[in-house]
Amino acid sequence: MGSPRDTTKETRISLYAASRYLNSSVEKELRLRIPFKAYLQDPLVAKRDPKYGFAEIFVRWEPGLADGPTSSRFAVVDYNGDTDLLAPPAKWNEMDQAFEDPEGYLLDEHNAEPLQFHQVNVWALLQRALSFFEDGNGLGRPIPFGFEGNRLIVVPHAGYGQNAFYDRTSKSLQFYYFDHEDNRVYTCLSADVVNHEFGHAVLDGIRPYLFESSLVETGAFHEFIGDLAAILILLRNNDFRRKIAKTTGGNLAEAEHLSRIAEQFGEAVKGQPYLRSACNSLKMSDIKDSDGPHKVSQVLTGAMFDILLALSDHYIDRIKDRIKDRRKRAPTAFWNAIQRMQRMAVQPLDLLPPTDVTFRDYAKAVLRVEALTNPTDPYGHYDRMLNAFVAREILTAEDKVELSKPRYLYDRLRVNVFHDIENISRSRACAYAFLDDNRDALLIPSRQDVIVADLYDAHKLTRQARRLPREIILVYIWREDVLLEGDRFGTYAGQWTSMLCGGTLIFDENGNVLSWTRKPGTVGGDSKVWQEEITAGEKRKAHFLSDLAKRIAAGQVGVALGSSKGMLGTQIPPLTVRQEGGMLRFELSPHLSLVGEDINHYQGGQQWEPSS
Repeated sequence: MGSPRDTTKETRISLYAASRYLNSSVEKELRLRIPFKAYLQDPLVAKRDPKYGFAEIFVRWEPGLADGPTSSRFAVVDYNGDTDLLAPPAKWNEMDQAFEDPEGYLLDEHNAEPLQFHQVNVWALLQRALSFFEDGNGLGRPIPFGFEGNRLIVVPHAGYGQNAFYDRTSKSLQFYYFDHEDNRVYTCLSADVVNHEFGHAVLDGIRPYLFESSLVETGAFHEFIGDLAAILILLRNNDFRRKIAKTTGGNLAEAEHLSRIAEQFGEAVKGQPYLRSACNSLKMSDIKDSDGPHKVSQVLTGAMFDILLALSDHYIDRIKDRIKDRRKRAPTAFWNAIQRMQRMAVQPLDLLPPTDVTFRDYAKAVLRVEALTNPTDPYGHYDRMLNAFVAREILTAEDKVELSKPRYLYDRLRVNVFHDIENISRSRACAYAFLDDNRDALLIPSRQDVIVADLYDAHKLTRQARRLPREIILVYIWREDVLLEGDRFGTYAGQWTSMLCGGTLIFDENGNVLSWTRKPGTVGGDSKVWQEEITAGEKRKAHFLSDLAKRIAAGQVGVALGSSKGMLGTQIPPLTVRQEGGMLRFELSPHLSLVGEDINHYQGGQQWEPSS
């Protein structure tokens, strides 16, 4: 392999334009993927066990790479709100294809002390996480962010505090630092923390209306995506898989470095070896009285980790006749398991409804994707997943009976007015025309102003890296006015708010319906189908009002007080409220933070801080 200096920028740009036709090995050979060093997990893990120290991360080269680092989707701005200082950025050396510190020294594991290494570390981790979600094993498309613009601001040293969070308002990921014993802990150096916070940004980009849900389970789903991203991205690292294969003898359940999330942070803040663990036995009945999204999220994280362990054992057993030593089977088995798990966990995100996502919604989406992509299922993966969700009480025994019944691979909508799929997918205006012409068939009330929330194509892959048929995803919503009646709503009694309703339709390239998920309202027609939909909507409304009243009574609802320091306010409640068009809008806190507390934590009338 030649030196980066052997290829001119003009030649590299030409190769970059054709990179969609190249596999990753060829991209590396052509220097279209550049290696950077970053912490595999965090400095504490690296110190205690050097073989888990640094990882080589290959980032796709872009013509616009610049100081910061700055790329097309991320801009590192190292502003410290406490000191009011802007640290010098890492310098991009185009000739050597590397980032350097202000003195011109290469930033790598041998020069990891400067703040500029921190900048490169967090940026490289984010670039890898973006590829994880966007490639064909994931969503198979570019991912938008949940704010105006396409570049996420990354603040590696936002200030002193025990936290890190994603904030839609300032379009940023904020990482803090703090002292523990004789060490300074930088959250931007923890791969688990970085991947977790980016998971929030991804979910906010693909389902931005989740912010308008007051349901604890929806907030917990956000936390689950963050923790799952941390686990799966780590397992995709080749060196890490080889090391745990050797140290665990092929038993993935014993890989504590994988199941334990944010070791350094957890030890410093909570006095335990991790912040949260995917290796748990929590069921829905165990958390039914909990209002802490971080605790609730562990049920779904645990269920998906159970599936990962089952997949690993399955692939270990499949090759036992060919390779007798279990330890030698492990690297291949772990690779097959993470490849399948990435598709099983990430691709279903496109099937989610636009609002009030529950663990049940996600479990059914996971099973639907498996049925679509693996219809013959020779190894019983569908039942393996179904049983895991039932065991955690995410799905019921009745769900298991229903979901075990045979069904057609796809459906055809019995619409009133036919629209060609190419026309539907052409623009949001065309998609709206399809929805409006077929309101009754799609169970959209005639007088509601339906909004096309998103419209996009996806090109996903199978396990054999073959392209699945093109998918067209149509997400739509409407608002149903709701009066807050009674003393249980406190100072908000007598005012109006709205309950979001809507659905997600997924078509294949021939117009067949692959999936249709929805959240109904309480208004509609007189047919039997409509009455069933309205009954489900009334149940939603009752849950919505009950949950909101509970949060108001607990003091979880308020207005951010703001701050004079930093890029954004530091005092904010778990739920914010604002007026828009004479209506109240209740929203999840725009700070989706790394740490959180149960509802009782907020009953003392304290000031709101993102660092709980």
